[in-house]
Amino acid sequence: MIFSRILKRSSKCVLTSAIVASGWNFSVAQISVNTGNVSAAKDQWTTYLGDSSGKRFSTLNQINATNVKSLTLAWAFQTHARPMKSTPLMVDGVLYFTVPDLTWAVDAKTGTEIWEFSRPSEGNHIGNRGVAYSHGRIYIGTPDAHLICLDARNGKQIWEQKVADSAFGYYISLAPQAVKDLVLVGTSGDQADVKHAVHAYRWDTGVEVWQTSSTPNSKDAIGANTWPNEKTMLHGGGAMWMSGTYDPELNLVYWGSANPHPVLAGPVRKGMNLFTDTILAMDADTGKVKWYYQVNPHDTHDWDAVQTPTLFDAPFHGKKRKLLAQASGNGYYFLLDRETGEHLLTSPFVQQDWAKEINTKGQPIPDPQHEPQPDGALTASASFGGTDWMPPSLDPQTGLLYVTGREGYSFWYLALDEHGLAMDHQGGGSLGLLSNYFTIAIDYQTGKVQWRRPAGEGWGFPGILTTAGHLLFTSDLNGNVLALNPVDGKVLWHKRLGGAMNTGAMTYQVDGKQYLVTCVDSVVYAWALPEQ
Repeated sequence: MIFSRILKRSSKCVLTSAIVASGWNFSVAQISVNTGNVSAAKDQWTTYLGDSSGKRFSTLNQINATNVKSLTLAWAFQTHARPMKSTPLMVDGVLYFTVPDLTWAVDAKTGTEIWEFSRPSEGNHIGNRGVAYSHGRIYIGTPDAHLICLDARNGKQIWEQKVADSAFGYYISLAPQAVKDLVLVGTSGDQADVKHAVHAYRWDTGVEVWQTSSTPNSKDAIGANTWPNEKTMLHGGGAMWMSGTYDPELNLVYWGSANPHPVLAGPVRKGMNLFTDTILAMDADTGKVKWYYQVNPHDTHDWDAVQTPTLFDAPFHGKKRKLLAQASGNGYYFLLDRETGEHLLTSPFVQQDWAKEINTKGQPIPDPQHEPQPDGALTASASFGGTDWMPPSLDPQTGLLYVTGREGYSFWYLALDEHGLAMDHQGGGSLGLLSNYFTIAIDYQTGKVQWRRPAGEGWGFPGILTTAGHLLFTSDLNGNVLALNPVDGKVLWHKRLGGAMNTGAMTYQVDGKQYLVTCVDSVVYAWALPEQ
């Protein structure tokens, strides 16, 4: 059953405040913040990553380093659903957020529910990372791999499009990406050896405009020679399960692809396995690939390269460049020229031993002794890689890219039959032995780690937000929401909510008042400075 309900929006007025601490006398307009040709997030938060650049940096500074200790709870919204992985959007005073099968719109000042949309579905309910907004409409992906368009005013469904067949293990967990008159969505699914793609649909009709696969479509296509045979290639995986970024000047969208299939069975698919674990730069209008860079050739650990391709304009070796940075799942930081795809820098940001060398293209080359073996192999890496999908942030004021990283140890093994073929879609398995988390600050020009702060041991997905108020917001695995000094990582504020923040914080301003939103377990918490 699909239903949408509308609640009367609260008319309660919230007094605005402009709390400026002594000595903190600059405004947003006075800060010299170079955000490149894609604007930073300002009063609103209009995409999963804040804006199209993926920096997750806000120019708001009402909440700042001198007054953050006074933050207090403005409101809380209990979804009574599964833990959230969604980052809310805020457009025109309304917040929009999701869990699988459910979408809400709430008043950004009071947390009062405006409408709820429910669509029970089959498929994988591992999580949903949010919505896209375009032309007064909301777009959501579903566990059964459909794309749905809603009226943002009332939550009524306008159209629905089947993206892929959930019977083959396809599902959608990402937040769609709105680009011009298109809505982009990618597919997830490791449950079967299937290929994946980015799909672009018209915002108004849902008609598919283009589709770009993450593996070659024929034996004569570019990249086909990086697979042992056509059959393996056409079942090669490469899920596109995280939202991309967009440069309007170049008219390019940038997406990262995931691991090849069978997931761990490297001997079954000898070669580099293009275009899996690859950053793809695609024409926004046609989907044509302009350039690509594979950050993890022949991935045998399921570490993916779906992490945010962050866009910014900044000097590199004394020359102003259009840059793209990614702290990738394999534990290496990559810096590229986003116009040409030229490789500029590769540097590790966590300790690991899976790679034996960096080749002339800047790509880590696997050490065979640390790849999955029939009798197992021990690797000095966390089982789910150096980082994961949790969103990073780039602060143009410090020149640092902040990422949630992890280190540890894991054990990997192959599961092949007597013919040397994978016994299932994984082709093996792994055992995580230790996983320690850190908030890590990386110098974008050198790739060197400037500081890192322990964030706990175990399992979690805390993302990062930075602001012009000289603040970094994140959480740890001990149930704390944190505000850190982005220069040195020292704690400036914290609240122990006792749950997991499996997404990144976001911020916005309504009627002159700045709010910080953190989604912890099934609750949306909005924080603000107290009335003066």
